[in-house]
Amino acid sequence: MLARIGMERIVIIGAGQAGCQAVASLRAAGFAGAITLVGDEPFQPYQRPPLSKAYLMGAMERERLFLKPDAFYAEARCEMATGIAATAIDRAARTVALADGRKLVYDKLLLATGSRVRKIKVPGADLPGIFYLRGIADVDALRPALAAAKHLAVVGGGYIGLEVAAVARKLGHRVTVIETLDRVMARAVSKPMSDFYERVHREAGVEFAMNTAVEGFEGRGKLEAVRAGGVSVAADVALIGIGVIPNCELAQAAGLACNDGIQVDKHCATADAAIFAAGDCTRHHGRAGDLIRLESVQNAIDQAKHAALAMAGQPAPYSEVPWFWSDQYDLKLQIAGLAKPGDTLVQRGDPATRKFAVFHLREGRIAAVEAVNAAPEYLMGRKLIADAAAVAPERLADISIPMKSIV
Repeated sequence: MLARIGMERIVIIGAGQAGCQAVASLRAAGFAGAITLVGDEPFQPYQRPPLSKAYLMGAMERERLFLKPDAFYAEARCEMATGIAATAIDRAARTVALADGRKLVYDKLLLATGSRVRKIKVPGADLPGIFYLRGIADVDALRPALAAAKHLAVVGGGYIGLEVAAVARKLGHRVTVIETLDRVMARAVSKPMSDFYERVHREAGVEFAMNTAVEGFEGRGKLEAVRAGGVSVAADVALIGIGVIPNCELAQAAGLACNDGIQVDKHCATADAAIFAAGDCTRHHGRAGDLIRLESVQNAIDQAKHAALAMAGQPAPYSEVPWFWSDQYDLKLQIAGLAKPGDTLVQRGDPATRKFAVFHLREGRIAAVEAVNAAPEYLMGRKLIADAAAVAPERLADISIPMKSIV
């Protein structure tokens, strides 16, 4: 088997977390053929989570962002094509066209194209002083502007927005968060968790404008204010964090099924037997059987591992428990599983101690856990989700019972 696949050529489009993991997993699975990694950024694969935290703060050097040293790609015999965008896929010829005119031939193709920021569409959105945060270049542009700023407006109260707000407050800036919904992180966490984080940010000096939509940006030659809710909020820098859009255009143009993500099966394969996909750009069947798209490091890594196994002729179904995290101030929020409306919420611990968890029960079983500075609750919760364990709510709420003894 290895002798046959040793002659194959695998092209990976997307030099991010999933692309890097796929290279490592392919070699670990014994794939001996050619691997080419294509990325449109002029960098080797790097971590994105620290961008809105330690890297923005200046507490992490750029070199520490990179997932692997140069020697890894040389030892893995992986040809790097960074700073070059893939422009088209010819499924019949099994080729990928690059922006520099080259065409790469593949036997198997992995789409790890990730996602891009959603742009705000209001008057003045092109004024200098308005930033997005997705890559290294974004932070390198934002950091000096933030250093010179007095008032930062954050549009969007999600993970990225609140992480940047926390950094800005640590740097001494005035911060206003403008959110269209009635609570922060509403799409990601429960109401008790939203209430806790809003309170923490307010105590740190962050101002909020909830249930408020941005109507435009104002300024003569540069940003001076954000028009929101019928009033002008003074700001000399704005960070827009209103979500991301999966990069499906290449797949869609090639005739692959896409619906807010490239549709893949449990082996991360598309309807084309030669093409696989992994990471933020995919839509797949979750553990409950419903179609989901996840934006997380865990999903990128695990899907890349399973795609690599399938491409190497060793398919194994993907059914991992999803997990996420966010660092804000001295708080580490860790989430496992996927919550749904109608879940029964069980709180363990007191939010006033800045160490507690919220469990989501569905038909008596733990479906998700949100833990703040509570590693045992997160780790055991993640295991109980994987085991589909039934747990009595009163035992979960009783902090005198150690998590390892809950079941």
